Amino acid sequence: MKINYELIKNSKNTNARYGKIETNYGTYETPMFMPVGTRATVKSLTPEELIGVHSGIILANTYHLWLRPGEDIVAKCGGLHKFMNYKGPILTDSGGFQVFSLAKNKQKDIQEEGVHFKSHIDGQNLLLTPEKSIAIQNKLDSDIAMSFDECPPASASYEYLKNSVERTIRWAKRGKAVHNNPNQALFGIVQGGPYEDLRKYSAIETVKLDFDGYSIGGVANDGESKEDMYKAIEYSIPYLPENKVRYLMGVGEPVDIIEGVIRGVDIFDCVLPTRIARHGQAFTRNGKINFHNAKYKEDTSKLEETCDCYTCQNYTKAYIRHLITTNETLGGRLLSIHNIRFLIKLTEELREAIKNDKILEYKEEFLTKYNKNSV
Repeated sequence: MKINYELIKNSKNTNARYGKIETNYGTYETPMFMPVGTRATVKSLTPEELIGVHSGIILANTYHLWLRPGEDIVAKCGGLHKFMNYKGPILTDSGGFQVFSLAKNKQKDIQEEGVHFKSHIDGQNLLLTPEKSIAIQNKLDSDIAMSFDECPPASASYEYLKNSVERTIRWAKRGKAVHNNPNQALFGIVQGGPYEDLRKYSAIETVKLDFDGYSIGGVANDGESKEDMYKAIEYSIPYLPENKVRYLMGVGEPVDIIEGVIRGVDIFDCVLPTRIARHGQAFTRNGKINFHNAKYKEDTSKLEETCDCYTCQNYTKAYIRHLITTNETLGGRLLSIHNIRFLIKLTEELREAIKNDKILEYKEEFLTKYNKNSV
């Protein structure tokens, strides 16, 4: 089956909404945070540990799996779910973000047929087209595939973004025309930078193509301000259908998740929780903390007293700091478990706040504590 979205409740004072997504692997509530498993693994965590932190949909990356091990090998192993032994829904991105970061000469490398670039592994010349991206994702057999879009830099001019939006719409049509996995949903992507007219146009034209869900792209680029990110959401949401999932791509800061939910977003993803874990950092209610700080050397308290994750239930800050400062792999693993659980729990609490029409009160209470002490 393809996914179905059910809108259950709209917030009284904001655009926040509570809903459910029905997938091939069960029904999941939204808002939702989705852990990122780039190479068919959420870094250092087992599928069982992901289930332990209450994960629903997780992500895998089309570009990386295309190069290694290759979509044919994944298909031969029974598709992504069997390949990585994850018994929950999986979303694959299109590979666009990685490809555009590798296309150094934008004018030359980004053409109507697709994007020419060099492999980050061996320098081989490659071409990724909308048709190829969809074909790879069909073979990976994810539950949700993403359209191949142009992901322009935050510094792009209005004129460049206008042409980029038009190209993304043409590519979306081409990708949808060749999509042939009946068990896989396909999402369209809205682009347009911080410009209201471009976001409106992109959203309207993309919705005309009747995708199974819609994403707001181009909001997690280097150099983009939070103000521009929030504008992009506000300019896109009014033109997206209420009966389809709304996905904000690449966003994982707690503050941004809250602001995104308030503006009407349903699902989020980001590599942030595992990335900062590898650098010894953790999310807490009282802000982000850094375990390289010597003050945790003799701290026998839990990472976070109110957290129900495996890490917080079993280890002290002193032990975690010891692991981090001695470069033991377990340190990053334990912090990854906690950080992912933190963001998933955040979305669980946002759901309850929406149900009780307390979303603005929740935001104020959360940010008062979080911003006060964050590193």
